Amino acid sequence: MPEFPLTTSYWRAATSSPGVGGQVLETTIGGSLRDAAGRAPAKTALIDGDPDRFERRRWTYAELLADAERAARALLLRFAPGERVAVWSANSPEWIILEFAAALAGLTLVTVNPAYLEDELGHVLSHSAADGLFLADTYQRNDLHAILGGISGRLPRLREVISFSDWEIFTADGDGPAARNAAQSLPEVSPDSAAQVLYTSGTTGRPKGAVLTHRGLTNNARLAYTAVGAGPDDVAVNPMPLFHVAGGGLVTLGTVQVTGTQVIMPRFSPALQLELIETFRGTMGCGAPTMYIAMLGHPDLAKRDVSSLRLSMTGGALSPPALVRQMESTFGVSYCITFAQTESSCSITMSTPADSADDRADTVGRPLPATDVRVADPVTGQTVPCGTIGEIRTRGYLVMGGYLNAPEATAAAIDSDGWLCTGDLGSMDERGYLRIAGRIKDMIIRGGENIYPREIEEVLISHPAVADASVLGVPDEYYGEVVGAAIRPASGESATRSDQLEADLAEYCQARLAAYKVPVRWLVTGAFPLTASGKIRKDVLRERITAQRQG
Repeated sequence: MPEFPLTTSYWRAATSSPGVGGQVLETTIGGSLRDAAGRAPAKTALIDGDPDRFERRRWTYAELLADAERAARALLLRFAPGERVAVWSANSPEWIILEFAAALAGLTLVTVNPAYLEDELGHVLSHSAADGLFLADTYQRNDLHAILGGISGRLPRLREVISFSDWEIFTADGDGPAARNAAQSLPEVSPDSAAQVLYTSGTTGRPKGAVLTHRGLTNNARLAYTAVGAGPDDVAVNPMPLFHVAGGGLVTLGTVQVTGTQVIMPRFSPALQLELIETFRGTMGCGAPTMYIAMLGHPDLAKRDVSSLRLSMTGGALSPPALVRQMESTFGVSYCITFAQTESSCSITMSTPADSADDRADTVGRPLPATDVRVADPVTGQTVPCGTIGEIRTRGYLVMGGYLNAPEATAAAIDSDGWLCTGDLGSMDERGYLRIAGRIKDMIIRGGENIYPREIEEVLISHPAVADASVLGVPDEYYGEVVGAAIRPASGESATRSDQLEADLAEYCQARLAAYKVPVRWLVTGAFPLTASGKIRKDVLRERITAQRQG
């Protein structure tokens, strides 16, 4: 633990912390499941929250381990340890079983967004040199087999394609004599080895594959769960996509390591999440801020008993103070925000129930144990004074092994001293609490003035007529960039009065912000374009605002 008050924006991780909760352990994904099954074999580990199934399926920890080991043996009949197997499907229990099975078999799992079409899928499968692919039959009316068929000629390395509809047939091989032969015994897996390759959801250029290790993923999830006080009595209702580091990493691996229960949702639906919290007495909610906004505005909220909730975790996008306080007052929870990245195995900092209400609302908490964090000048790399905005950088066990087959991109992201340059702007106070100002690439430079979108978004979202807001730079011939704002009106606000709403919001901002920060380009819309993990697509909004002006 650093000495307080900090003199610069540098949180130095303690070399050791008392108790297992603060230490980096030599753990693997498969080993974590084995440990949980050994400690709590009869405890419910996983519940299928799919509303389309007549009966909700459940697995105890002993059953989950048995199914994962059976699938691991079946995998080793087709693949050798060290090969890569991709998964392209919506959330399901089979997805999670495959995650543990691949880990037990010493394979690297490549996670693929199920919304991908031919070009995107082809890039991930060819770039990762995937040897096998598990896929669903359909996703949002898309025929995944047909999409794959359109690019099969571009994938000479791909030799096995297995549908989840044939999962029982596939895993039955794991109980056959060949699988149980001594030569097919499950291998020893090193904590240092590559566990997963997750492709970043960038809005420009091709996604890059972040190589994450067993040690990084397991320890990060455990330390984050420990920080928020999660334990064996917790029931986590998980709507996050499993291909995302929060869904398949933080929630899945965190829940297993505290021997809690995970209720997996096939997709996000505010009505379904409220129903599952009530049905299974969920204690932990998780999701992007946009998901919580949808839950708060859903008519089923008044009909559901969600009193079992004690904690809501979020990250990946802006959680304005107004949303934090509304969540805490409406649900009676501690709303805990993590500052996270795929490249850091997920969480870097976390606010916790032990923090004050103001710190939970206004910050993203302090660094997790065993994690170095500093705020640096983006140009010089020097650590900045407390309270100064700069680039957030982190170092430690959590940093990815690098981008797959991309040494130049890896060198740009991780410096020679092991610091991961997150690309996020923020400031650290004298107590080590971090505040986020936005992405470096999202910073607006208006005639030489640096403007940070988050500050303006927080002002806009505090207006009662606004449900959500996204602020971005819009090209301008004179200033280079000016401030644009996309607004999603609160329920009951008519889209037909958008001109009046824009005028009202401009006046509201003028009373609270310097003149150069007040938005001058507006877009009022009923829905924001989102990534699969719930992040707002600012690139799409920028195009719409620009086209609207040109039109």
